[in-house]
Amino acid sequence: MPTRRTLLKSAALLAATPITAHARATPLISKPIPSSGQRIPIVGIGTNRYGVGGDTTALRPLKDTLAKFAEFGGGVIDTAPSYRSSETVIGRLIRELGLQDAFFIATKCDTGGGEETRSQIQASEARLNSGPLDLVAVHNIHDWQQQLPVLRDAKSAGKIRYVGITTSRHAQFEAVGDIMQSEQLDFVQLNYSLADRGAEQRLLKIAADKGIAVMVNLVFGRGKLFSAVKGQTLPDWATDFDATSWAQLFLKYVVSHPAVSCAIPGTTKVHHLLDNLQAAQGRLPDATQRARIEKFFTTI
Repeated sequence: MPTRRTLLKSAALLAATPITAHARATPLISKPIPSSGQRIPIVGIGTNRYGVGGDTTALRPLKDTLAKFAEFGGGVIDTAPSYRSSETVIGRLIRELGLQDAFFIATKCDTGGGEETRSQIQASEARLNSGPLDLVAVHNIHDWQQQLPVLRDAKSAGKIRYVGITTSRHAQFEAVGDIMQSEQLDFVQLNYSLADRGAEQRLLKIAADKGIAVMVNLVFGRGKLFSAVKGQTLPDWATDFDATSWAQLFLKYVVSHPAVSCAIPGTTKVHHLLDNLQAAQGRLPDATQRARIEKFFTTI
C-alpha cells in the first residue's frame, strides 16, 4: 500500500521550501472551544505511536517533533493510557524540553469508574508532567455511565479542564450521538475524513447544536486517502485554499467543517509535522470548494 512518504519528495526538500519558512512566521489558525471560548490550533498531534519506552534512537525524532511543534505555538497533543508508554514518553520529552506549559494535553480514561478512574487520572497527570490535564475523555465510551460523573467531579475540583468522550468506530456512532444528546460534554473525539464522512450524518450536527468541540482522529482514513491519490497530481485549484500537498488538502477539508474544532493526525516526524501545520495556515475551503473536493474524490 502506498504511504504518505511516497507522496512527499523528501523531508529535506519539504523543510527547505519557502512555504515552510513562511509557516514558521505565520500563526496557526485556531477555533474556540464552545464551552469556554478558549482557542486551540486546528491541527494537533496524535501520539498512538509514541509508546517507544526508553529507546533513545526512537525517542530522538519524537523529541524533535514536539520541539518543532512548540516553535509553531503548540496545540493539542492527544494521548491515552492504552497507547503503551506514550504518556510516559510525552511527559519525559516535555520535561527535557522545558515545555510544561506549551501544549493542550488531552488524554483518556478506560476504567470502570469510581476510585479506579480517579487513580487513572492521577497517574496520567503524573506521567504527562504537565500540571492539570486540559482534557480527559472516556475512551471509546467504555463504561461511560460510571466514568463521566468522576470526570465531572474532577473538573469541578480543578483537576481537569474539560470532559469528553471518544470513538473511532462506526459501530459506536449511534450510542455516541445519544450520549452527546443527553450529557453535558465539552468535547467529542471521532473519526472523520474525506474517505469516511459518516460523522456528518448525525454527530457533527449534534455537536454544532449542543456546542460540543469536535476533535477528529483518523483524518487520513487509515492511509486510504493516500492510496487513492497515488499517481495523481494535486489539482491546480487546491491553491485556491493554499494547499500544496495531498496531506494539506485532506486536513483542510476536515478542519474547514464548521463543527470541527481540531484534527489530530498521528505525527512522529518533523517533516510530516511541517506539512500538517501548513494546513492550519492560509485559507480554508469554503462550502463550494468542499463540494468540489468531494466530487473530485469520487472520480479518482
